[in-house]
Amino acid sequence: MAKKIDKKQFGERVGLGTRALFVKLDEQIAENPAEVVKELSHTVAMIPIAEIEVNPFQPRDQFDAAALQELATSIQTYGLIQPITVRRLSAQEYQLISGERRLRASKMAGLTEIPAYIRLANDQEMLEMALVENIQRENLNAIEVAITYQRLKDECNLTDDSLAERVGKQRSTITNYRNLLKLPPDIQTAIKEKRLSTGHAKVLAGVEDYGVQNSLFHETLKQGLSVRALESLINSYNQAQQPAKKTASKLDDGYEQVQQRFREFFGTRGVQLKLKSPGKGQIVIPFDSDGQLNDLLDLLA
Repeated sequence: MAKKIDKKQFGERVGLGTRALFVKLDEQIAENPAEVVKELSHTVAMIPIAEIEVNPFQPRDQFDAAALQELATSIQTYGLIQPITVRRLSAQEYQLISGERRLRASKMAGLTEIPAYIRLANDQEMLEMALVENIQRENLNAIEVAITYQRLKDECNLTDDSLAERVGKQRSTITNYRNLLKLPPDIQTAIKEKRLSTGHAKVLAGVEDYGVQNSLFHETLKQGLSVRALESLINSYNQAQQPAKKTASKLDDGYEQVQQRFREFFGTRGVQLKLKSPGKGQIVIPFDSDGQLNDLLDLLA
């Protein structure tokens, strides 16, 4: 029978750093790899950046310099909120699985260590089961849930449909959570610290303008706005941004007289003369029933 990992000792080694974490990890992998994968799936370790090699099969090799610098500045201020994922090759050697943009930005920010989830070789099925189990835990905050959904997609190559089936959630629910990872770091931090509810966060994630989003975020915290009140503010903003309806342009006196003659002839004030350009336009003759249409035809005849 496989020996169960000592979670207390495991957690203590995580707290002591990467070196201590792997003092007896090889033995534990040999004895019970599934339990090790389960523990590693939700354990974040600090990995020396110098010990991480980029995956040679990484399809993406172009990164926007300005966006990288922006992320590096954010990391200097708030730290790296979403850990990268690496595969353990040896006690002091790792290979990047996902998060190259975050890794590059962390180097630019001057970090020497980076938070990472650690995977073992050939642990695909075990990792998927562990992450699905983790997502069912009750003490996860919304950002942790969002990160786990994103990891399942990225690391286990799941489609939206298969992911929804695995975790027993609607696709829209998963999408709403993953959208939280697009929020600025200060808003994500507020979610993790429970200063901002998941409901508020999902509403803010739907605001595309960063300046407006940030303003609404601070207003929500300052005023203690409810989710409904926040939605009302956003609706007011959206309505204010809509272009005002064009008022009907006034016709020149000559065209106004022509329009009035048409109205007298057809017996309805609904007739409109619409000009598109000098000398061009259309005559609009409304009718409310087949009988009224026949009356108009009789007048034309």
